Amino acid sequence: MDRIKLGDSELEASRIVLGCMRISEMETNALARHISTAIDCGINLFDHADIYGRGECERKFGRLLTTELNREDILIQSKCGIRQGSGKDIQYYDLSKSYIIDAVDGILERLSTEYLDLLMLHRPDALMEPEEISEAFDTLYDAGKVRHFGLSNFNATQFDFVQKYVGRKLITNQVQFGPAASHMVNSGIQANTPFDGAADRDGGLLEKSRLDNVTLQAWSPFHYGYFEGIIMDDPKFEALNEVLDDIGRSHGITKNAVAVAWILRHPATMQTIVGTTDTSRLEDIAKAGNVRLNREEWYRIYSAAGNMVP
Repeated sequence: MDRIKLGDSELEASRIVLGCMRISEMETNALARHISTAIDCGINLFDHADIYGRGECERKFGRLLTTELNREDILIQSKCGIRQGSGKDIQYYDLSKSYIIDAVDGILERLSTEYLDLLMLHRPDALMEPEEISEAFDTLYDAGKVRHFGLSNFNATQFDFVQKYVGRKLITNQVQFGPAASHMVNSGIQANTPFDGAADRDGGLLEKSRLDNVTLQAWSPFHYGYFEGIIMDDPKFEALNEVLDDIGRSHGITKNAVAVAWILRHPATMQTIVGTTDTSRLEDIAKAGNVRLNREEWYRIYSAAGNMVP
């Protein structure tokens, strides 16, 4: 599998990232096989967040890190900023200096590692003060706890707003993107039209990221809407499934792998975060890293997902 440099950094990461949001549900031996298979497939970057499994995902991974894995052979990224309030339905964002620093200390303890290769702020905090973020990043970097920084789910202006105050280059931005969650490209494809898809929802994030050499990491590649469901075998996406099947047969890969190859084909050189806990499915999806769709195939998938090509 090809590797790319994340942003302007020296980090060389696989195009496909293993998302660890659901590994708290896995039995230890199964998780060990899963991680080992990912590495065998060429995946070297593992995505975490302190909110995943209320920390249990990081704890499980950390136990493997001390027994099964060589820390220097892999890259680990995690995210912070989403907090659970006193009530079970209360969730809020916190990008204060004290919380970021405390959150990273907790992440490192659970992961049983001395450093993160990459820390991202999980979602924009309406109350964030970029000077505080900058101070937190400086503290973590100077202490050797975090080597690189990025953001997640920030639009183009929010990204620039934080970058103005942060002394180090932000190298990544995690965003929702896939054949049925294609809003990031819709506004460009439907530019200069009166159609709904022409609406710019993120401030030209895709083009701005390419101009600034920020690596985009696409999450939930198989979802439609905002976690409304999975496109695979959903009758609402019958045409899309037929096209994915057809293109998959021509390349000898599964529908899931074709959907990932669709993301990887974009010249922004994005990564795709895959969160499956099914090891055989992970092996199938990883084959997308060796497939390059042509333009006609890319647009066939885009159109079959119900998107307009004016």
